[in-house]
Amino acid sequence: MDTIHLPESCNVDQIIEDLDQQGFSIIDDAYPQDYIHALVEECTAHLNQFREAAIQNGVMSKIRSDHILWINEDLEKAQQHIKTLQNLGEELNRAFFLGIREVEAHFACYNAGEFYALHRDNPQGKNGRVISAVYYLHEDWQADWGGELRLQDKHDQWHIIPPKPNRIALFQSDLLHEVLPAKHQRLSITAWLRSGHSIW
Repeated sequence: MDTIHLPESCNVDQIIEDLDQQGFSIIDDAYPQDYIHALVEECTAHLNQFREAAIQNGVMSKIRSDHILWINEDLEKAQQHIKTLQNLGEELNRAFFLGIREVEAHFACYNAGEFYALHRDNPQGKNGRVISAVYYLHEDWQADWGGELRLQDKHDQWHIIPPKPNRIALFQSDLLHEVLPAKHQRLSITAWLRSGHSIW
């Protein structure tokens, strides 16, 4: 399977510096348009298989209300994105000795009114998630459609990150964050670069 490489304008050194200094980094214009179209088609073709997302022991509608589909080997276009994240994980291992070994990921669909309340992706450091990566794969988004990522950085400063199409938001999995209510269908791939330990 071919890897869809990040563009040359994607500066790995800058990503490493951003993660080190503030705990998150933004990659815009991540992939070529033909790949985006194919990935959106793959996602939307499986929307009827999406299920209500759960946290730990069950569905918690007061905490999150999105719908997800875990990505397996049959979803070939999404697997190319995961391979790219694996390659990025190797770069982060060299920089931070994170010991990243694998990537887990799912498609996520936030319909109008859906959200994910304030949380951490790696509570108490128990699940091996080191870096979270959200890729926005909808092909259009307007400023008043909501669905922003609200994130607290390493210095306790809050940031609002719009779900701009073809954007990847990378952040430490132990940072506090939430997805604000969407006013329009919002599609993404949420992934976690996983390790047995973390230095953060």
